[in-house]
Amino acid sequence: MTAIKAGTAIEHPAGLARHAASRVRGAVFSPVTVSIVAALILGAIILAGTGADPLTAYRSVLTGALGSEGIGDTLGECIPIVGLALALAIPLRAGLVNLGGDGQLVLGGLAAVSVGLYSPFPAPITVVLALLAGMLAGGLWAALAAVLETRCGVPLLVSSLLLSYPAMSFGSYIVRFPLLQQGSGIPQTDRLPAGVKLPEFAAGSGAGTGVSTGVVLIALAAIVYFVVDHRTAAGYEVRMTGLGARFAGYAGVDRARVTLRLMFASGSLAGLVGAIIVLGFPYRLVDGALTTPGYTWTGLLAALLAAASPLGTVAAGFFFSALTIGGFGMEQETAVPQQLTAVLQAVVILFLAVRGGVFRKDGWLRRLGSGSGARAEADPPPDPAPEPLESGAPARGDGGK
Repeated sequence: MTAIKAGTAIEHPAGLARHAASRVRGAVFSPVTVSIVAALILGAIILAGTGADPLTAYRSVLTGALGSEGIGDTLGECIPIVGLALALAIPLRAGLVNLGGDGQLVLGGLAAVSVGLYSPFPAPITVVLALLAGMLAGGLWAALAAVLETRCGVPLLVSSLLLSYPAMSFGSYIVRFPLLQQGSGIPQTDRLPAGVKLPEFAAGSGAGTGVSTGVVLIALAAIVYFVVDHRTAAGYEVRMTGLGARFAGYAGVDRARVTLRLMFASGSLAGLVGAIIVLGFPYRLVDGALTTPGYTWTGLLAALLAAASPLGTVAAGFFFSALTIGGFGMEQETAVPQQLTAVLQAVVILFLAVRGGVFRKDGWLRRLGSGSGARAEADPPPDPAPEPLESGAPARGDGGK
């Protein structure tokens, strides 16, 4: 026994070294790393073709996004992008695609600004009620798409996307008419009362950084998502449904219940993001301000790149936020159009799709598309009817006796 223990102790460090080396190789040659490096090389070739210095341009992107003057803007951009990425990753984990983020975002912001303008309670209570109202509005609207799929057979891709348009039109009407600020040439609501806002982080000099405490709420949402996904039975059911809806159905998972629950959670988080944006500067709802930047589609790309994993979704959302803000810094410093960062995003996605094989017959994206909205996947197929026995033929299993 002593010899065995000694031998194990001698071999243990070598095994740890091999395991660490394997993890390092996996990280270095992962599809994400290879795709980012390939995109940077292609971007450098494009920059060189325009006469710009690639190293200077990339340095300006990093400085503009992560420097002392740009990190605040990057964190502020993370609120909508990472928030929407997490919101859309929640159902995506189960193979369900929620394309109604814009509508849920607008309804959440509309509910928050309505509560903020007309609440009779003190400012701190009003802020909490506005956040809860935004979550409830977005969650109920997303749950309606789930009901249309589970009860009426409308695919979730279609129901969630089409429900976005009446939600956005309704929000536009409310902002332009009932809640329109009198005398304003811009379609926007009145400014929220004093104190009805999310506090901002202060810089070392005491001045505001422009980053609201909404960043903390998004971080808490990511932590809750991670804990539920990795440490609860509900998270296990969701992951099993995403890997195989038919297998989950055999195991007793109620797909209709899971769909409703996930869509409500997804819409609630999207509505929370809308409420956070409204409760930040300029402390009002401006028509089109929540949908024009395309937060929903950027968030969906981040969730798809990370395969809806909690930590990966946060990292991908931060990457896209840094590219967006860094692009403005690059344009100011080197006169290179900031649209180049959008090209880099597209190239990263393209290389990742090809490198990861998501478009192959057995790729993850094709499995996702085949599982989303398919009610039949959750229901086990009926047992085939027994074949009639011919006259005088022995029954199966009796060995012909």
